[in-house]
Amino acid sequence: MQAYLDIVKKILETGEVKDDRTGVGTIAIAGAIFEHDMAKGFPLLTTKKMPFKIIASELEFFIKGITDKQWLRDRNNHIWDEWARPSKAPYGHDEGSKKRMNEERDLGPVYGFQWRHFGASYYNYDTNYTGQGVDQLQRVIETLKSNSNDRRMIVNSWNATMLGEMALPPCHYSYQVTVINGRLNLLWNQRSVDTMLGLPFNIASYALLLHLLAKETGLKEGKLVGFLADVHIYKNHLDGAREQLNRDPNQYPLAHLETENFTSIFNWKYDDTKVISYASHPRIGFEIAV
Repeated sequence: MQAYLDIVKKILETGEVKDDRTGVGTIAIAGAIFEHDMAKGFPLLTTKKMPFKIIASELEFFIKGITDKQWLRDRNNHIWDEWARPSKAPYGHDEGSKKRMNEERDLGPVYGFQWRHFGASYYNYDTNYTGQGVDQLQRVIETLKSNSNDRRMIVNSWNATMLGEMALPPCHYSYQVTVINGRLNLLWNQRSVDTMLGLPFNIASYALLLHLLAKETGLKEGKLVGFLADVHIYKNHLDGAREQLNRDPNQYPLAHLETENFTSIFNWKYDDTKVISYASHPRIGFEIAV
């Protein structure tokens, strides 16, 4: 997708050096907008190989409100391995802290908990929270079905009272759904954007959520828009960024999605959705900054 590559190019050309929490260092710009029309295809990057099953299983994890990273590990998804609930395994760069964070399965009240139980007290990853807090996702779906012209269909992950209990404060901290002329649009806000490793996941994850919401409501798929704040490339990702810019984004057409056995977004499983006709340039390895 050229829209993604344009952001990469802008950072490389105009970004400024900035230190960060991880100690790796970044090149950053203040703000960018990503926009994609879902009618053109599913926005899974073709300039490097992307692991759709990892993206989809994380989204199911969020939709179900799960906070136990063992659920992800059981599905061979390890993108949350390095993080843990701070009160159980405090954040640190030393080997002892890294080991404790890796071994602790509780992530605290991260994304899915806020989507499904906003305002509820958080106890542990294996507590039953049924009926507790505000189910923001359910409210959005109910509103889509009853009054699709509503402009208040917002899901917020940024719960300031619980940030200290989260394994990682939300990077993509809210999203809004709008409907215009029968097309469902999803717009998300992101405070911190790891452009090479995280942003392609965020794009595909919210595109998949848009797809599922459209199936839930019978609406057509519209636009996906990301409002991005601190948009950065880690210094150890610069070579990979340049490599991607040298690849032709038009060599492979965008894939599309097929979701089988769909009854409800709340019953959906990540392997119900398949990516059809996906082809890409080879994988580029990017080391995660913790």
